[in-house]
Amino acid sequence: MVIRMPRIIQARKILKRSLSNGSTTPASMDIPKGYFAIYVGEQEKKRFVVSVSLLSEPTFQELLHQAEEEFGYNHPMGGVTIPCSEDVFTDLASRLGAF
Repeated sequence: MVIRMPRIIQARKILKRSLSNGSTTPASMDIPKGYFAIYVGEQEKKRFVVSVSLLSEPTFQELLHQAEEEFGYNHPMGGVTIPCSEDVFTDLASRLGAF
């Protein structure tokens, strides 16, 4: 198994930058340690709380890269926003064991 550390580090930096733009709200305080919030959807965004273990998955890293290209680091929802349909994300996250 090959682990590409630079991509993992890059994914963590994207997540840190994104989370640093958000404010501390009651919604952000209900996230357990080892998890983070993601907003997913093309039109209407739905909030998911997923394991940080996703950060080491190349497929998820690609989604983060797409989110960076589309939204930059200024995420309007205060958390990471993923530009894909909810069905695609839930299928991918389920296969990766994120829930």
